[in-house]
Amino acid sequence: MNAATVLPASAAARPGIDAPTVRRPALSAWQALERGIDRWTGAALNPLHHVGSMAFLCFWTLAASGIYLYAVIDTSAAGAHTSIERLAAWPWFYGGWLRSVHRYAADAFVVLMGLHVLREWLHGRFRAHHRFSWLTGVPLIVFAFVCAIGGFWLNWDELGQYSALATAEWLDSLPGLTTPLARNFLSPDTVGDRLFSLFVFVHLGVALWMAFGLWFHIQRLPRARVVPPRPLSLGLLAMFVGLAAVAPVVSGPAADMTRVPAALRLDWLLLFVHPMADSLSGGLAWLVVGGALALLLWLPFMPHRSAAAPAARVDPEHCSGCRRCVDDCPYAAIHMVAHPSGKTGHELAVVDADRCARCGICAGACPSATPFRSVADLQSGIDMPQLPVNTLRQQLRQRLLDAPAAQPIVVFRCVHAPMPASLRAADVVNVELLCAGQLPPAFVEYALRDGAAGVLIQACAPGHCAFRDGATVLHERLHGAREPHLRPAVPRERWAMVRADAPDAPALESILERWRDPPAARTRAHTPTAHELPS
Repeated sequence: MNAATVLPASAAARPGIDAPTVRRPALSAWQALERGIDRWTGAALNPLHHVGSMAFLCFWTLAASGIYLYAVIDTSAAGAHTSIERLAAWPWFYGGWLRSVHRYAADAFVVLMGLHVLREWLHGRFRAHHRFSWLTGVPLIVFAFVCAIGGFWLNWDELGQYSALATAEWLDSLPGLTTPLARNFLSPDTVGDRLFSLFVFVHLGVALWMAFGLWFHIQRLPRARVVPPRPLSLGLLAMFVGLAAVAPVVSGPAADMTRVPAALRLDWLLLFVHPMADSLSGGLAWLVVGGALALLLWLPFMPHRSAAAPAARVDPEHCSGCRRCVDDCPYAAIHMVAHPSGKTGHELAVVDADRCARCGICAGACPSATPFRSVADLQSGIDMPQLPVNTLRQQLRQRLLDAPAAQPIVVFRCVHAPMPASLRAADVVNVELLCAGQLPPAFVEYALRDGAAGVLIQACAPGHCAFRDGATVLHERLHGAREPHLRPAVPRERWAMVRADAPDAPALESILERWRDPPAARTRAHTPTAHELPS
């Protein structure tokens, strides 16, 4: 699909669908950057789509290399620097290069963490069902920098000395401290093994807190991606090893409390707070850091103009307790309880409105959402009040009736996906969804039986889905890997699923041309088929 043919989706009112929020210029610029990288890597391997999972990989790398380093180095005040220097002199197969990998993984972790926060903020993923993940993610920023700064102290060279003293002086600028912490670094006698035990706790103890925090951070995200695709994983690890070989991390002279270091090789990614505190004064630096964190924590509670759409609704009379909606929900917003009817073993789905993303993926999973049911008012076990399955069926029927073509092409498309110019043709019938995952697969067969020349499903490209898993879930349903599935008897050449803006997707125009009836301009009389008639 040529990105040049993509036109902005219409913001006109659509039955049952709220128009997408107007995109901010910064978001548009970010999405343009992502699409540009998509053309080189493919959407599935675009690093910007995997910054969260790549940060997780950096954390696993830090944990593995850190365990080894802790086992082989001396963590006493007198022996720390000497043991690390000895480690650097060992042959490579003894793991001396892991120290460099450890540092580069820490730098990459901070960069990827920043990109992850920026991407989520630009997409507005900090309120409503995203609030929990956002609020549990902000403290991880603090943990990351505290743990990183504490790691420099364990080396106890001149850089570690500078970092420890700068941190103590910055903490001393807080009101209420009766004993200055900086006095612990006035002479060699004050830096002993007891102080080094504190250094170890800061570095390793906070790392353990961070491991728990990361686990907590993804608790409401079923199928959370904590490892990037294999090519990205191997590329990231190879980059760390390559940097360790080409530019190994080396220590400075051993710490000496009797003199001030003259020159330092500062890691600006991990230690930027020290020069900031020096230039702004300690109190103002605390104000900047505290204000930034307070702003991040306030974002989920910031007033929002748009009224929240209604959450998914469960109909107890039609819910069979099959649990498909529970399995497919990308935000763990649905759980099962005993059915109020009291039947043994009969369960009922319950929706947590605070967690519900209003995506409709659960509605597409419901077995009672098939349009072939011979009832005038189609009711399913779980549905979206703003765009129920009965409205989808009525829209499809009416637009097929109104289509000027004898055999129009039906397009089910996600409202969040950009609309190509080719889908605005007169012989194309567009039916928009809250998310591609909202579509029950039976609608494909229903549209074909009702006279469609072909059925196209347009979903968001990998990494662009507004609801994480919508396109993936629908793809699995259509190909029989997830229930409800599309019947194998439906001719495969009569339907196709494409990803919007995906460079590796089949050419959209060729798919449409394959289905077009040459005399597409002629009209046709519509006769209701047996599967349309109410009982």
